[in-house]
Amino acid sequence: MTKHLPNTLTCLNLITGAMATITITTGDYQQAIYFVLVAGLFDFLDGFVARLLKVQSSIGKELDSLADMVSFGLVPALYMFRAIGEETTHPYLPYAGLLIAAFSALRLAKFNVDDSQSDQFIGVPTPANTILITSLAFLPQGFPMSLVTLLALTVASSLLLVANVPMIALKFKGAGWSGNELRYSLIIALLALLAIFKLAALPMLIPIYIFFSLLGNFVAKKGVSKNN
Repeated sequence: MTKHLPNTLTCLNLITGAMATITITTGDYQQAIYFVLVAGLFDFLDGFVARLLKVQSSIGKELDSLADMVSFGLVPALYMFRAIGEETTHPYLPYAGLLIAAFSALRLAKFNVDDSQSDQFIGVPTPANTILITSLAFLPQGFPMSLVTLLALTVASSLLLVANVPMIALKFKGAGWSGNELRYSLIIALLALLAIFKLAALPMLIPIYIFFSLLGNFVAKKGVSKNN
């Protein structure tokens, strides 16, 4: 039974992502991010449990990518398709949102063949990008979200998925503070934002994640140049 547990969690990720697509098609945008967050939890647990039980498999790896393509590829693309469609009467412009699906697939394919992403990600992970997109529903009322802004965000988020920029992965090097300073600092910052602003903090989470990742890159490069 234990060898099937990781794949079961992966399938729950896929099902939860499918539920997010349903809420988007019905116009319940705020509900979508809850399913996305749960899908992200399942996505984290399937790999964690597989490593813990030592039951990793090639089928599990492929299944994980297929599930992620639904939860973190189709969902943000569909969300942006609907969001752009509400800002324009042009019949084809909303299809620009599908660019996110294409770049998400490319990001997942690159991850599968890149062994260097064991303790960090290269480019924004697809779950983070999906949270960024679906959290737009929680922006303050009256926040300027024009057609141009949505199109620019579509292009920017797509490029960030495949950007050659190291990003923080929450894969801890033991439980201690040493070696995990940036990870713990990021978690504390995100929890503080949620505690202070509650649901209004959701659109801030991924920009803060990107900021901490860039800060970590800057500190690492500064340390290397100092040693040289």
